Amino acid sequence: MANSSFLEAEIWTVARTDKGNAVLVKPLGSEQAVPIFIGQLEAQSILIGLGNVPMPRPLTHDLVIQMLEKFGVTMERVEITDLRDGTFYGRILMKQGIKKISIDSRPSDALGLAARLHCPVFIAESVVEEAGIAVNMIQTEDDQTVSPFGESEDEIESDTEKERLLTELQQAVEAENYEEAARLRDKINELS
Repeated sequence: MANSSFLEAEIWTVARTDKGNAVLVKPLGSEQAVPIFIGQLEAQSILIGLGNVPMPRPLTHDLVIQMLEKFGVTMERVEITDLRDGTFYGRILMKQGIKKISIDSRPSDALGLAARLHCPVFIAESVVEEAGIAVNMIQTEDDQTVSPFGESEDEIESDTEKERLLTELQQAVEAENYEEAARLRDKINELS
């Protein structure tokens, strides 16, 4: 990792793009965000964490948090540390008593934990300089507003709503509330 200062950031949003799912990490007060492309399961886990969605059974990130609590370990912050050859690198900084612990982590896993624990997120300034994109919407020639990913505002809102509904559908099925699951399935189909 190159020597770089870190900027405090936030998980700005999770978006579906033509290149796949991306979590956008935005330095506080900045007009840029860094898109980190992640898998569907990682995207869903971050969204569940951001939405404080209770799950009937613990998911992997919930299990890790329970283990950390049992061993008296607290998360102090997560960092997106580097970008090399198109791959983002991260770490989780923790504390157990007076002992400091640093663990190498995929950014998606670190952000999944941070979303649940509401712990600070930091990103290397060098990563923002290399991979940051403007977060303001861009006007096209035909006056349609699109995001930097080439999606319209309506498509982004639709994808976010669909993700929320999919999470609710999963919960309804797990709770064996099939009437609610059918209603949610119909709403998802309407958005598709």
